[in-house]
Amino acid sequence: MSLISIRKKSLTIDTIRQDMGRVLDTPLRMAAASAVVKNPYAGHYVEDLLPFMAELRSLGTELANEIIDALGGKEHIEVYGKAAIVGVNGEIEHAAVWHEAGGWAMREALGRPRALVPANKAVAAAGYRLMVPVHYIHACYVRSHFNSMEIGIQDAPRPDEILFALVMGTGGRPNARVGGLLKQSVIGEDGQR
Repeated sequence: MSLISIRKKSLTIDTIRQDMGRVLDTPLRMAAASAVVKNPYAGHYVEDLLPFMAELRSLGTELANEIIDALGGKEHIEVYGKAAIVGVNGEIEHAAVWHEAGGWAMREALGRPRALVPANKAVAAAGYRLMVPVHYIHACYVRSHFNSMEIGIQDAPRPDEILFALVMGTGGRPNARVGGLLKQSVIGEDGQR
C-alpha cells in the first residue's frame, strides 16, 4: 500500500516583465509546483522515515516535470529550490524527507546539475506562506541567482497533511548588480563555483 495520498496539487507561475521601470530583455519566469499529501506519521513518532522518503521520489519527479513543461523545457531552467510545510500534528523531520526526494527528482529531471538544491521547511497551520530559496543549478555561488519564491495554499496543510513544493526559474534576479561569481564564469565541477 502506498504511503502517498494526494489531496490536491497546485502550479503557480510568476512572470516578471519589468522591475524598477526597467523592461527586461527576457521576462523572468518562476514556477512552483506543490502537492498536499496525507502525513502517514501524523500524531505519533515513527523511527524509520526512509520508506516514505523513497516513495516521494515519484512525486518529486511528477512535480519537477510539471514545472519543466510549464517553463518551456529544461534548457530554460537556471534556478531551483524546494520546501515543505508540515501540518501541526507532524514534526519538522517529516519535512526533511523532501531534501533527498525532491532534490533528487529535480536534479534527475534537469540532467543532473551539480549544485545542491536549497530548501526551507516549517511546521505550521493551513494557509502558512513560506519563502523558498533558489540559486543557480550549476554552481551555488552565483550571487545574481540568489532569489526566492513564496509558496502556500489557503487550505493546506491541514493538521494531518504535508505540503511539498518544488520551485524552478528561468534566470537570476531582474536587476542583479552586486558582484560575485558570474554565470558565464562558472566551471561547474563541484556545484559550488
